[in-house]
Amino acid sequence: MLPVNCGSHADYQNFVIENLRKYYTDPDALARSTWDIIERFWYLDLLDTDVLLADKYSRFGPAPRTPSCMQRSYLLSIDFKVSSITEWAAQLKINPLFAILSGFQVGDTPGVGTFYDFMKRLWDSDDPHMSPHIHPMKTKVKKPHAKGEKAASVEKITVAALLPQLEKTSFSINDQPYASLFKIYRKEFLDVSVEKGLIHKDNLALADDGTPVVTSHRERKKRICKCEENGISDCNCDRYFSQPDCDIGWDSSRDCFYHGYDLYMLIDSQSDLPVFPHYSCASKHDSHGFLQAFFRMKSFLPNYQVSKVLLDSAHDAMPYYQYFRRKNITPFIDLNSKAGRPPVYKNDFTIDNDGVPVCPAGHRMRRDGIEVAKGRMKFKCPKISHTGGWISCTCDNPCSNAKYGRTVHLVLDDNPRLFNHPPRSSKEWKLEYNARTSAERLILSYGQRKKSFLPRSSGSSRGRNGLR
Repeated sequence: MLPVNCGSHADYQNFVIENLRKYYTDPDALARSTWDIIERFWYLDLLDTDVLLADKYSRFGPAPRTPSCMQRSYLLSIDFKVSSITEWAAQLKINPLFAILSGFQVGDTPGVGTFYDFMKRLWDSDDPHMSPHIHPMKTKVKKPHAKGEKAASVEKITVAALLPQLEKTSFSINDQPYASLFKIYRKEFLDVSVEKGLIHKDNLALADDGTPVVTSHRERKKRICKCEENGISDCNCDRYFSQPDCDIGWDSSRDCFYHGYDLYMLIDSQSDLPVFPHYSCASKHDSHGFLQAFFRMKSFLPNYQVSKVLLDSAHDAMPYYQYFRRKNITPFIDLNSKAGRPPVYKNDFTIDNDGVPVCPAGHRMRRDGIEVAKGRMKFKCPKISHTGGWISCTCDNPCSNAKYGRTVHLVLDDNPRLFNHPPRSSKEWKLEYNARTSAERLILSYGQRKKSFLPRSSGSSRGRNGLR
């Protein structure tokens, strides 16, 4: 192992000050947005990268580039929206600011091959892919009927079967090819956020969202069978795929198919900061993507306790509610109108989209508290009037002769999907669920920069990084 002489973060700060004064004597020559980036990297301590990657370097040969400087330079290219390694390496040579902020001497910056070599050291496997090149063709995602809708799931296993399977699986981070990358992310970003009190790991309110990550304009595959030579053009034989970890998915925000990954993010809704990023193939439905990310997070971050989950209607499945109830996690899940509701409850009452009973006359009933001990919610007639000391029902066709009108008790065990606590009609539920937009804000921020480069030689492996 070749020792890496990285100095300290204070040395990097002194280096930046000294060279900025040398090459940029007029501070006003740099835009305010550029100073924002300078300030952010001024405080970003990446020296743990040198320690975590020290055993990836040989004892022999010339001294390597400092890993933390290589990582910092990669992150700078994202902030400055340079979407090519070749272009970024050229910019480092002609733009002193980029070299200085990276930690390199002006005129002595790494080339393209050095960046590729550094990225290979982040991947703990000789194989740049997690799936074999040769595998059967996957079921193609179908285009939704309405604009803006998400594609239907093509998964061969149901949520009810997948959830207990993953719950019993123990994932070890050291067995993953992205172990080094995850340890860097946790040490330099996640743990720092916890130490500063931005993320409370003992009381997490997780929000979620997924976003497409395009790796190529089309799927690249070729036949390895001889069916075509025998006149069979539509065989289902295995194919050789250039990017075996990717497939074709549907981008509902742009109404188009794409080839690549689905980046599924678990986000702390209180701070709008990412907790656990996970990449899946593009066709992965969000209901399965959450489970794959959630149970890996529980294994890789065992000290993190989840108290709430804020999910969209793609996760509106009964197994979710049953699992969260067992684990004392409060779910805030939007109802999926296509998932169905009981047509009749308590003989003559229906249930609306918010899980509120609707009386025979078509009026939404008024919530009147929750009996926690009995596990039920109470709803009363909305037409009861308290005027002049008298109590009366103002409905044209009263459905009860009771003094306080008709009451309905929704038993939570009857249907935890519809009858949850707090109820969807309450201000508490709506206020909490509004925080799910933290996932959308973070994804939007990622989307504005996601044209960052994915090298063709091993893009599918580096697509799993959590450094953004």
